[in-house]
This record gives sequence, C-alpha cells and structure tokens, in this order.
Amino acid sequence: MTFHIGAKPGDIAETVLLPGDPYRARWAAQKFLENPVLVNEVRGMLGYTGTWRGHRVTIHGTGMGMPSMSIYANELIRDYGAKTLIRIGSAGALQPHVKVRDVVLAMASSTTHTPSSTIFREMQFAPTASFDLLAAAHKAAQGKATTHVGMIHSSDTFYNERNDLFDQLQRHGCLAVEMEAAELYTLAARYGARALAVLTISDHILTDEALPAADRETSFGAMVDIALEAAFA
Repeated sequence: MTFHIGAKPGDIAETVLLPGDPYRARWAAQKFLENPVLVNEVRGMLGYTGTWRGHRVTIHGTGMGMPSMSIYANELIRDYGAKTLIRIGSAGALQPHVKVRDVVLAMASSTTHTPSSTIFREMQFAPTASFDLLAAAHKAAQGKATTHVGMIHSSDTFYNERNDLFDQLQRHGCLAVEMEAAELYTLAARYGARALAVLTISDHILTDEALPAADRETSFGAMVDIALEAAFA
C-alpha cells in the first residue's frame, strides 16, 4: 500500500491505462477486460486489474490535473512496478481540422507549469511520448477513428483566462489541450518507463461544440482499443 493506492503487492499490472475519471476506469475495465478485479478505491479513485487477450492490464483513475497525475504515476511506477502507462482521456481541439470524436495521439506536450518544473529550474524540458507506443498506436488506429498525431498542450487550469495563449498555441500547430500528459511524460522519462496519451476530442475550443456527458463513454471505446493494442504490439 501507498499513501493513495491501497492495492497489495502484485495487484497492479506492468501495463496501466490511466483515465482521469475513476468512473471511466470502471466502465473501461468492465467493457474491455476479462475478470476485472477492484484493486483500489482509496479516496474514491478506482483501479481495476484484469486481462486483455491474455495480457494483465490495470485501469486506474488519476483525477484531474497534473498534480493528481503526478501522485498516481509516481506511486504506480515507483512502488508497484508499472512500466507502460497510457493516458486515455478527453481533450479540447485547437485546430479547425480536428473534430469532436477524433482521436489525438500526443507526440509531445507543452505546458506553462508542472509539478516537476522546479527540478528543471530555468530549463524548459520538452516531454515526449515513447516512440514505440506512438508508432504502434498510430498503426492500431487505422480504421478505428479519424486520428491526428502531433503536439498538445497540458494546461494547469481548466477555466482559462489566457485566450492569447490559446491563440499562440493554435498558431504554432498545437492540436488540442488537456491537463495531464506533460507530467506523465516527464515522470516516465525520469523512471525509464513508457508513456503515451491517447485522447478523444470531447469539445472544440474554436467552435464551442461539445459532447454531452452521456455520449462521452460511448464515444471513447476506440481510444481504449487503440491504447490496448499499442501497449502489446
């Protein structure tokens, strides 16, 4: 057990899928895993371990934002031996050609601040995905969803009051904005783990189009399929 994860030694698989929403973790485990077992519910953050095509997989919630992601990714890698961590989450599109329900594979993630920022001091560290996972996910996505590969932005605020920042991100080709990937990529680099963010576009920053909450689960199946196939390619 750790401060935030009540799983016993051996309960967590080496491959972990990380949705922000703990209820999405439960939905994905019940839909995609065989014999999923609840291994954590400390503070309501649900984690399940089961199998997918004979491979052990854990699906564990992380909560919202990079500080929360940092807590769970640190403990999963350091204390439970997770080696492959794939974020499966939602994002807001920043480019006209990226549409609601499309999938974005995050090659790299910019950010203004993460929990790891103080380590680098004046240096601007550029956190990136693991290329083998990125390549495998791109291949797995063919025929499953309209997919885009490129840079995203991990914001440390949800209620943004910096429209000028979004203007510059769009100008420089950033595909989408979310709140966790940059810290996940940084921690994976630190510990020598593999990481990727596979994101479904749930809303559009430019048009204000958004998926209703009830439609999000049914629209996210392709993202989970892609993540699982990439993990074991």
